[in-house]
Amino acid sequence: MLIVLPPSEGKASGGDGPPLRLEELSFPELRPARERALAALERVCRREDAAHVLALPRTQAQEALRRNRELRRAPTLPASRLYTGVLHENLALESLNADARRAAEEQIVILSGLWGALRLTDRVPPYRLAMGLALPPLGALAAFWRPALARALRPAGLVVDMRSAPYAAAWRPAAPCTAVRVLRQRSGPDGTPRRTVVSHAAKATRGKIAHDLLNAGVDPASPEELLKAVRDLGYTAELADGGGRLDVVLHA
Repeated sequence: MLIVLPPSEGKASGGDGPPLRLEELSFPELRPARERALAALERVCRREDAAHVLALPRTQAQEALRRNRELRRAPTLPASRLYTGVLHENLALESLNADARRAAEEQIVILSGLWGALRLTDRVPPYRLAMGLALPPLGALAAFWRPALARALRPAGLVVDMRSAPYAAAWRPAAPCTAVRVLRQRSGPDGTPRRTVVSHAAKATRGKIAHDLLNAGVDPASPEELLKAVRDLGYTAELADGGGRLDVVLHA
């Protein structure tokens, strides 16, 4: 099983390790693309319209640009501590048992608009670059990363896909893949159950499911085995799209 996660806009405020060493990151096949993405981001951050190009909120732009301009010399920290958003908060790596922590280092990959893909142990500095952007002169980042990620990521087992849409567009696994979708079910005025896709709760639920799968030590090899494992963990779930999607249902 390979659990694929998005990053988060929320990141730790700083690192405590040595400066960036691209040659030490996982997936060395991605190094040329990482060099190009890093150089392109540095050029953009010297422009007067950098905040606009990077779609940075006004209240966050100054700090985000400062971080991006210092990427090559800033202290680093492992990806396991870098991301602080809702999904990663609920992933709660620090509360996993020892075996599960070791499994997480092998079974989790985080996609990134700047680094392509990271393992939890990879050390990088805090940065700001969303996959959904077009970064001059590279163009749309999802399209830029797609060929390199297709060569670098070749999982042998089931891919459990917890990415958001921009990151899903950057890599389409050749191996069996089941995307996790989260729905909320409520009763309509006539008593008929109605389901809607949720956003914030979806991130939290995906993080919890990843945590629980790892902590339980399960390693599903098929969508059907994934469904059983998730149900055994207490979730309401069903397969859709011939096993290409796992719908997890939250009840209001």
